[in-house]
Amino acid sequence: MQAACGFPARRAVARRRRRTAPAVVAVLAAVVCAAPSAMADDSGDGTGRTVTLAGGRGVHLECRGTGSPTVVLVSGTGGAADEWTHVAVPGAPAGTLKPSESAVLPRVARYTRVCAYDRPGTVRADETPTTSTPVMQPTSARDGADDLRAVLAAAGERGPYVLVGASWGAMITELLARADAREVAGLVTVDGASPHLRDTLTPEQWSDWMRVIGARPKGKGPEVPDYPAAIGEIRAAPPLPKAAVPAVVLTSDHPWDLKVGRTGSTWPAWLAAQGRLAAELHARHVIRTDSGHGIAVEQPALVSQAIREVVDGARAAAH
Repeated sequence: MQAACGFPARRAVARRRRRTAPAVVAVLAAVVCAAPSAMADDSGDGTGRTVTLAGGRGVHLECRGTGSPTVVLVSGTGGAADEWTHVAVPGAPAGTLKPSESAVLPRVARYTRVCAYDRPGTVRADETPTTSTPVMQPTSARDGADDLRAVLAAAGERGPYVLVGASWGAMITELLARADAREVAGLVTVDGASPHLRDTLTPEQWSDWMRVIGARPKGKGPEVPDYPAAIGEIRAAPPLPKAAVPAVVLTSDHPWDLKVGRTGSTWPAWLAAQGRLAAELHARHVIRTDSGHGIAVEQPALVSQAIREVVDGARAAAH
């Protein structure tokens, strides 16, 4: 998945990095406000289902487990729900993933309800496109937040929610947390895209990055981010409550780069933006992750542990 910021998130480390590394591009999720409607194939066993949004658009959703708060997993650019059900294969060629009960979603399902979905224009681990109905690209964080809100409503899933955003997904979850603060019980970012990147990158790096993103095909195809719009949407949204919800920011510590120009490494700017994001979310900042950008597939136990910390904090606050 091309990272939320413009690089691959889950497969960022894995396969996608091979396929889109040079264009490591930020993303946004497509969205449409929808009313609850038809559902199918929800066995609760991880096979998933399609929820139908207003206008007849379908979105693939997978939920498992029971309990509250419900954890909602939001992938990075181009990443489908299986970003959370697969793990990297040690010693195998870069990008090799396999389904595993040790992945994030199955782990979280052992202690609470958890859902993940395929945004329009995303691709699964086997390189097949999602069955979610395509939408016009590029899309913004507001599109992604609106879609997520609509999917959960259509599926009959109820808050409060702990939102977990990987890469670009963190832009979506931050905006949703600001807009629907009463429905959000906690936040986790997994090497999440930060709106502060526009300030921590040099003007030349930012310009190079936006040029790469802008060169991607438009229309009803692969997910394409509108990062400047997303930053504006987040900045225009209500501030997070001073009495912040429990939050954890996980940051990669194996250097990687956006590779969008010849103006030097973007790694220092990424780390600086992560620090600012953690401060903005009033979050515990985990900087020792032994992982590249795809923390979810490289270190699923660490991600699950961070989610459990926030879930437990939300439960304690509720009582």
